[in-house]
Amino acid sequence: MANDTTGRVRERSFRESVDLMFNRAVAVMDLSPGLEEKIRVCNATYIVRFGVRMRGRIQTFTGYRSVHSEHMEPVKGGIRYALSVNQDEVEALAALMTYKCALVEAPFGGSKGGLCIDPREYDEHEMELVTRRFAYELAKRDLIHPSQNVPAPDMGTGEREMAWIADQYHRMNTTDINAMACVTGKPIHAGGIHGRVEATGRGVQYALQEFFRHPEDCAVAGLDGGLEGKRIVVQGLGNVGYHAAKFLSEEDGAKVTAIVERDGAIIDDNGIDVEALHNWIVSHGGVKGYAEGSYVSDGARVLEKECDILIPAAMEGVINRENSARINTRLIIEAANGPVTAGADEILRGRGVVLIPDLYANAGGVTVSYFEWVKNLSHIRFGRMQRRQEEARHRLVVNELERLDRYLGDSWSMTPTFKERYLRGADELELVRSGLDDTMRIAYQAMREVWHSREDVPDLRMAAYIVAIQRVALSYREKGL
Repeated sequence: MANDTTGRVRERSFRESVDLMFNRAVAVMDLSPGLEEKIRVCNATYIVRFGVRMRGRIQTFTGYRSVHSEHMEPVKGGIRYALSVNQDEVEALAALMTYKCALVEAPFGGSKGGLCIDPREYDEHEMELVTRRFAYELAKRDLIHPSQNVPAPDMGTGEREMAWIADQYHRMNTTDINAMACVTGKPIHAGGIHGRVEATGRGVQYALQEFFRHPEDCAVAGLDGGLEGKRIVVQGLGNVGYHAAKFLSEEDGAKVTAIVERDGAIIDDNGIDVEALHNWIVSHGGVKGYAEGSYVSDGARVLEKECDILIPAAMEGVINRENSARINTRLIIEAANGPVTAGADEILRGRGVVLIPDLYANAGGVTVSYFEWVKNLSHIRFGRMQRRQEEARHRLVVNELERLDRYLGDSWSMTPTFKERYLRGADELELVRSGLDDTMRIAYQAMREVWHSREDVPDLRMAAYIVAIQRVALSYREKGL
């Protein structure tokens, strides 16, 4: 346990937390010291500093792109825009991407990027100038490339920035037929895929659905039944938190009783209208002033409100040694990267709180990014070849059922909505959701098998790391290492 100069237990940094969790897993694995070190270390981190002329002067920006593991290529990982971006954070996130991709069997190595900038301080034209120059600096070093390094959105970036990056890469590589696959998370009209914006939040929903399919897992957390009626506290109503809260409340019947944002929190034990609050935040920049529920200025305190499920969906380190003893939930699902520090993780485990780890819980984004990358390389949208043929086959079945309906008369009839639903072939969005659901189910089952079959694996996080590291190790061994 690390101590500061006063002798008190020091909170571990994000990177130290990732390394500690890695070490917990490999301590019970049969890896050679050399292979263990090869998997743990970050292969390379590139720091670029570039100038952009705007507002009558040249402004210099610092950006990072870290490549953690190239056991599979291309490497994959988002680009975040925030003033807090630094080398340690980017390398920790790149390591998480390696383990995340391995866990959900996306054929990528891990990477991550970041730019030290506050996007709120610049207008759209200025952000385009900065983004295009950043993309140029990365692309000329092959740190953006369809077969080598494929970025995606992260905190502070979205479809708009990915479209600019894709266009900048294409301008630099006009004869590359696969240029569109150089980045994922693009708008639909620019080579994106339906379901990508919602993907991480949807993945959180699917992860919870799979957890609640296993009564014995729920029992470990002191929960029973399904998601309906479960009280949920969400920290961060950005893209991930918003979609997770929306789907869980509207589709699964869960009750979102508190939402924590940077300017405070809204509490309503009867359930918050997630869509209405999200619209308010978009219009007003925060939750303060929202008419429904109760406003609390100290949002950090609301993180400790009693609930069945806590979803931290914003920044890393929000649950730490200082507040972990007061967290009043039985189940935490890490929608953000690293929201629970290593010290807090130890305390929460000691209290019997079950944590669904970030490298699994928020893997929906990279999973659907994988689908988008495949779509761009194949140059055809999902469903285009088979949808109408599928409908024609279903029509044969419906015709036979209608004939039977006429023959039997009032003694039997089809459900009123069956015909319409059965005849509709799956479109791209339905196929994406199906693929994501399947991925989240299989990954969870791989984790829980390790969790329940080994006495030396006490929690899901350790199980997730073991599954991921085993797969990375196998890739390296197949390469002759």
